[in-house]
Parts: sequence; C-alpha cells; structure tokens
Amino acid sequence: MIIGILKEKQKYESRVSAMPETIKKLIKAEHSVIIEKGAGNKSFISDSDYKNAGANIVESDNDIYNKSDIILKVNPLDNDELEKIKDGSTLISFFQIKDEIKNIPQYINKKISILSMSHVPRTTLAQNMDALSSQSNIAGYKATIIGADHISKYMPLLMTAAGTIKPAKVLILGAGVAGLAAIANAKRMGAQVYAFDVRPVVKEQVESLGAKFIEVESDSNEGVGEGGYAKEVSEDYKKKQAELIKETIKDMDIIISTALIPERPAPILIDKSMVESMQPGSAIIDLAAINGGNCELTKCDEIINHSNIIIDGRSYLPSTMAQDASQLYSKNVFNLFNHIYNNDNPLNLEDEITNGSLLLNKGQVNNKILQNFIDQENN
Repeated sequence: MIIGILKEKQKYESRVSAMPETIKKLIKAEHSVIIEKGAGNKSFISDSDYKNAGANIVESDNDIYNKSDIILKVNPLDNDELEKIKDGSTLISFFQIKDEIKNIPQYINKKISILSMSHVPRTTLAQNMDALSSQSNIAGYKATIIGADHISKYMPLLMTAAGTIKPAKVLILGAGVAGLAAIANAKRMGAQVYAFDVRPVVKEQVESLGAKFIEVESDSNEGVGEGGYAKEVSEDYKKKQAELIKETIKDMDIIISTALIPERPAPILIDKSMVESMQPGSAIIDLAAINGGNCELTKCDEIINHSNIIIDGRSYLPSTMAQDASQLYSKNVFNLFNHIYNNDNPLNLEDEITNGSLLLNKGQVNNKILQNFIDQENN
C-alpha cells in the first residue's frame, strides 16, 4: 500500500505521525511511504532523515491525498483536507466523535475508513497501541513542571540558615495515566502530593507513588467504567465529592486536574467559589480543557488569572515535547497498523482491537457510539 504522512496544520501542533524508524519498518513490510516536505520539522526530524529511511518527499500535500491508500496523522482532517482526501482511502489519527460529528456525512459520502487512535481498546494486547496513554503520560509530567513555573514557591522542603521553607502542596484530580505521571513527578520534585479519584481501585497505585489518597466514603465502585476508565457517578456521590474537594483545595498550591470520560464533556470538579477559596499565587493546570475542563473557569488553550489564581487550560502539552511525543505516537500508530494490516488476516472485524478502533469501514458505520451521535444529529 501507499502510506502518506502529512504536515500537521492544527494550531500549536508540533508532532508528526511517523518517525524514520517506523518508516523503515513500513518499507520493510513492502509498503511505499510518501511524506509532505517539512512534515517533521517541528519534531526536529529533517526531510533527509526521512529520505535516508526510504521515504519519498513530496512538495505538495495534493500528491499525498491523490496517491495514498492510508494517511497517518496526529489530528483529524480539517475541512480543506477532507475535500482533498481520495475516495475510499483510510485515515488513522486521533478522532473524537463528539468533536467531528459535523464532518461524518462527508467521510461517509467519500467512503472513507477511519481508524481512531482515541478508540483503541484498553486491553493488555493493545497496550503498545494505546496512544491516549502515551500522550497522557507526557501531559501529566509536563503539567507538574508548568505548575511549578506558575507558582512563586519552592516545590521541595528547603532548610536554610535563614529558615525553613515548607514544601508545596499539590493535588491531583484523577489518577489515570496523566494523573499518575503527575504524582510521580511532583514527588520527585519534593512536593507534598495528594490525589483524588472516583475509582477506589487506584488507591494502591497512588499510595505506592508516595501520595496521600483523598477519597469519598462509598460502598460501591460506581466510578469504575469500562476498560478501567472513570465513568459518571451518582448525584449523591457528586455532592460528597464537591464537599471533599472544596475542603482540600483551599490549602493547595497546585492543582492538576485530569478527569476525562471518553466522548463526554469533562466533569466540573472545581467551581468558581472553590477557585476563589484558594491561596493567592496558586495555580490550576486543567488537562481536561480539550473536553471543556474540570474547572468551571477554564478556557481551552488559554492561561487566565482569576483572583490571583492562574488557570492554565492549554490542551497541547504533549506537543510541547514533540520529539518524545512523536516517537511514542509513531510507535503506537505503527503497532496498530501492523496488527490490523497483517498478511495472515487483514482487517479482521472479528478482532477486538480492529473492530474497536474502526469507526467507519469504507463509509459504513462500524461503531455504536458513532451511530448514537448520528442518530442524535438526525433527530
């Protein structure tokens, strides 16, 4: 097959979907790879690096749209790209249905297949294809560094001849991949770390990293969703949760919120009154900003100051570490591609990973969530 790699056009995006080492593997598997000139520049991968790996560099993205059987990207197609893509071809990229539902009719009309890196099942076999986890890990790590930069305090305990400086207090909301990465790095930086999650099962992981687990007393595992993700909880639980966070938040210097539910708006965990109860000079790093944010005041891709509290809603933290983020993402994409398009049984819809990742199959809906969104749009 002919595989195309495009330069990402989305604002703030610096990642690229394939690295030279994965290009070599694709070519070894007897595929051809064409890459748009300059596609890897922001990840510090030169055109000559790609040429040496065996790819063909093309000046115009039109060549890629016209020739490629499969296009690898980080982000979904924009309107211009969707116009250009060849009928019957396949797109592999991150793809949140809720954000792209307006474009689905055009994908269907052009008989496009969509393999979504956002919908790779969370199974043991699919771990090396789980791009959400690899990128969330980076975001959690970077969030602690950004938080430390926002506040005007030391992170660790500091004992000097002039007196003792207490360590910063950091609260992590959501102990998924991003949250655990944030906990680990905040501890490495010497902070006192606290963590909250609706899933009691993560308590052991949180405490193993040296953080104190803050929990709502509950007799059930109602916050535990499919595949280990968190799910929406009851109204009674939400009230107890809000009270607990409200009491905890006022003493914190940094809050890193990571609570996301797939294909749903992010739950509001921090309201305006909670923000205003925080100490002046504190900061909130909202990693759920792309889905609306866990803080009521978050503005996606903006840094705001409310009552001397910094609220950082940048959604592109993995892109600020483009070299490593691209390295991990390209391996995730290659592993998914290699699993699905194997010589033994290509595009086997009986396979859990293939079926779970494939939203559209030559324009035919192959996903219940996507069908539900389409039904809602039509009603």
